[in-house]
Amino acid sequence: MNAGRDTRRLILESARDLIYSRSYSEVGVATICERAGIKKGSFYHFFPSKRDLTLAVIDEFFVELKQQIFEQAFATDLPPPQRLLRLVELGYLFQKEIAQTLGQTLGCPFGNLAAEMSTQDEPIRQKVERVFEMMEGRLAETLQAAEAHGDLKDVDIPATAQAMLAYIEGIMLMAKTRNDPEVIRQLGPAIAEIRIRKTV
Repeated sequence: MNAGRDTRRLILESARDLIYSRSYSEVGVATICERAGIKKGSFYHFFPSKRDLTLAVIDEFFVELKQQIFEQAFATDLPPPQRLLRLVELGYLFQKEIAQTLGQTLGCPFGNLAAEMSTQDEPIRQKVERVFEMMEGRLAETLQAAEAHGDLKDVDIPATAQAMLAYIEGIMLMAKTRNDPEVIRQLGPAIAEIRIRKTV
């Protein structure tokens, strides 16, 4: 039982690292098995296909980033606007550590998959969309707290949360394109100024 869980975990971690550092299309089952040190039979025992594995990898990424970034960023020890700035700083530190380790700025794992797979694989697109919706939800909660504190007025909270997420994803893409995590630190703080006004 434990050996089975360990093997599944090894496959997940190998696929996560490979897909994130390369791309979905570039990484085949054979490459994942080679990285994990297993045979294909073991792979298909746990995952019927590469798509099924990728869906599990998205869940794995979300749990990891939730623990490392989201839960810390949105903790209520800071006023709501400061939580947004902390989100940017934690995202910057996450990307900086990756860049120092791998020599590359990899950007957002969900944005990467969305850009590559949204027109090619509907289940993967839907899974990433749900992740984005959960991220928007955390941003919306922070905006609602800011509104309750009197920091916001006449703001369309769902639209503003969506705009903030779009801004974050854009910054991550620019940082990846320039291979420079400092882009996140330079541009990120402007997230706190984003407002979509309510329409009458």
